Amino acid sequence: MNKDRIVGSAKQIKGAIEETTGKVFGDSKLTAEGKSDKAEGKIQNAIGGVKDTLKK
Repeated sequence: MNKDRIVGSAKQIKGAIEETTGKVFGDSKLTAEGKSDKAEGKIQNAIGGVKDTLKK
């Protein structure tokens, strides 16, 4: 597991927390930021997976 996968997973978790918090408090901006962070984390995690595959 490389740095990209770790950081990507952390961004996904952060995004999920922001999205949930935004929904609970009715904050559409926070919800949107959370969704964006989750998507960014998924992409970064996928890039890390590709790097891991190429190293093998």
